[in-house]
Amino acid sequence: MIHSLFLINSSGDIFLEKHWKSVVSRSVCDYFFEAQERATEAENVPPVIPTPHHYLLSVYRHKIFFVAVIQTEVPPLFVIEFLHRVVDTFQDYFGVCSEPVIKDNVVVVYEVLEEMLDNGFPLATESNILKELIKPPTILRTVVNTITGMEKGKPQKAAVFWV
Repeated sequence: MIHSLFLINSSGDIFLEKHWKSVVSRSVCDYFFEAQERATEAENVPPVIPTPHHYLLSVYRHKIFFVAVIQTEVPPLFVIEFLHRVVDTFQDYFGVCSEPVIKDNVVVVYEVLEEMLDNGFPLATESNILKELIKPPTILRTVVNTITGMEKGKPQKAAVFWV
């Protein structure tokens, strides 16, 4: 069903992409950018954009466009509801759903998206189930990662404390 998901900020930059079935080129978003230019406001971009080989379905929330790429006809409200569920899940996990927060938690974002869709089909979309599978980031985990030198997944020099 959903082949790819692109997250696009209000200035038109693709800052995250996730592919499930096959890699869809970023150039498919050119159709979305054309529709965005024609719209007077961000909220007026059509939610369904047909292209020669794909359909682009999008929602705009928190100054971010969530654009799903599909190749076959599916009920558009099904995909749009799923995109809203993705936004709600990010908001539940991180407190807010914004570009900097998504970038800071990119590993958790990819893990959540992988659990939410299985080969492009919705699987686990309930927040409490997802939180059992993938633990949300906490302040304590962030502090521990900073102290142990594992901030942002990269080992750093260990801090030495003298007592």
